[in-house]
Amino acid sequence: MTEPLPSAPFPPAFLWGAATSAYQIEGAVREDGRTPSIWDTFSHTPGRTAGGDTGDVAVDHYHRYREDVALMADLGLTAYRFSVSWSRVQPTGRGPAVQVGLDFYRRLVDELLAHGIKPAITLYHWDLPQELEDAGGWPERDTAHRFAEYARLVGEALGDRVDQWITLNEPWCSAFLGYGSGVHAPGRTDPAAALRAAHHLNLAHGLGAAALRSVLPARGEIALSLNSSVVRPLSQSPADLAAARRIDNLANGVFHGPVLHGAYPETLFAETARSPTGRSYWTGTCARSGRRWTRWA
Repeated sequence: MTEPLPSAPFPPAFLWGAATSAYQIEGAVREDGRTPSIWDTFSHTPGRTAGGDTGDVAVDHYHRYREDVALMADLGLTAYRFSVSWSRVQPTGRGPAVQVGLDFYRRLVDELLAHGIKPAITLYHWDLPQELEDAGGWPERDTAHRFAEYARLVGEALGDRVDQWITLNEPWCSAFLGYGSGVHAPGRTDPAAALRAAHHLNLAHGLGAAALRSVLPARGEIALSLNSSVVRPLSQSPADLAAARRIDNLANGVFHGPVLHGAYPETLFAETARSPTGRSYWTGTCARSGRRWTRWA
């Protein structure tokens, strides 16, 4: 008979919570000045989502947030992480905030606090305002500066009652799934653009964190949500070790390096360099067949 595993108590300050993203749940995509994000555009493009589903209504959290918070309280949750819709707060990705958009998040935060639930805000969960994408999106450096401006606006509005902040949710997905493979919004397939997007997302985190620190009370905590991966070689052969290093650089090092060490891994530059013809490329080895592959920008 298998012995049960010993139980381990959670620390007293451990928070049991739930997490969502704005486009997943809010709906109300055309209300109170909100404009399309890249996920609105992407999901309305035929063939991009299963069954053509969109977030136009979702679970209608924008109108039913009080019911949703009551459900969280019934579940005994002590924290709720949610994201702010950038295009609800700054419809063009530039300029002053739309106060009616910020008012929704003020009401949501107040409702959470009234139920004893700690709010944690994610500023960016993949929903770039479409107007910024039309101007080049994350592959353009200016987008990082626009993000810092947006972060300051939200921090000023909610920093008096929220002390846990996340700048970006899984920027690897934004960069490589959005601009490399194209399976996420905005659906572009340009490896060079994906690398530029990754760099500017790193820059956005730094600039956004600085903008938040300039307006938040001293108690405010700022973090970055990374979806890191454990990468293991298929064998200890030189080819497999090199392939694992390349994947580790692109899965982890491209964000861990700047955040933790202030620099990208040196090998990342060589592995994403441009060819003699001036075209950037990625190379690798298929784990199943052992065949080499090259993907050109």
